[in-house]
Amino acid sequence: MHIRKAMLGKSCTLLSTSIIALLLTSCSTPKVNKSNSWIAIDTFEQTSLHGWTKADTANNTIPYTENPQVTELKAETNNQYMIKKPAKDGLVGNRKALTYKALPTSVNVGETYTFFSRINVEYFPNNHAFGISNQSPQDIETLGYDAFEPTLRVTDKAESSGLKNDGALMVKTDNGYSNVQNFAEKRSAKPLVEGQWYDIWTVVNNDTVANGGQSYDVYVKGGEFSEQTLVYEGAQFRKKRELPLIYFLMNCNTGPHKKPYGNGGLQYDDLYMAKGINLTLP
Repeated sequence: MHIRKAMLGKSCTLLSTSIIALLLTSCSTPKVNKSNSWIAIDTFEQTSLHGWTKADTANNTIPYTENPQVTELKAETNNQYMIKKPAKDGLVGNRKALTYKALPTSVNVGETYTFFSRINVEYFPNNHAFGISNQSPQDIETLGYDAFEPTLRVTDKAESSGLKNDGALMVKTDNGYSNVQNFAEKRSAKPLVEGQWYDIWTVVNNDTVANGGQSYDVYVKGGEFSEQTLVYEGAQFRKKRELPLIYFLMNCNTGPHKKPYGNGGLQYDDLYMAKGINLTLP
């Protein structure tokens, strides 16, 4: 774990063994929260997707298919999870397949929360984004991608600039998106491996821009990262609205009819949130 060790303040001088103990307690930086501080957003162990809203707000499918997105529960040995696809295989033209759920508690302006999620790429090609929104359901459905603030992205699509994404996990920056990094090897992280679960901790600072907020750091365990590893520091909120964060939001896209991206799904499990910096497992 990349957690900076607390430094002892100048006031903690050598007075006596008992006084040192008291000062160490009072002067140290608080430790990260315990694992029992996690609040479940969804573990997907129920019989239905209770609390989630699905909306296909740019449904241009041909032939026209009502409610084309595939967002449903699936089971594996001793576990249940959710898979999300913009449409069934072979059907294109669903440009905004939104799925969202209210957070169990809001993240107020000035607060820091850690979000934990597990993801698994069904297959590439695909185009997925997920993260946190400070918008109402009506505005989420109107704004689509612009309803996001902290955002993670999984895609191997080609951009309009000609850049071809490679399937690495991505974050939002002021200049677009960036792959997360393998800092130890001074390079971009490798593409996500299909069929493999990844643990992701997203530390979200919802303070104002003036106070250094509207940003987030990302840690990953999985694939090339055998241990929990800091993979991006200082990613930026998409719009920086400086409002309470209130919804977990997912979006995916088949691409246009002329150049479809592909309908590979993204699988989600164990969505949690905790106040402060919490780099434990839920």
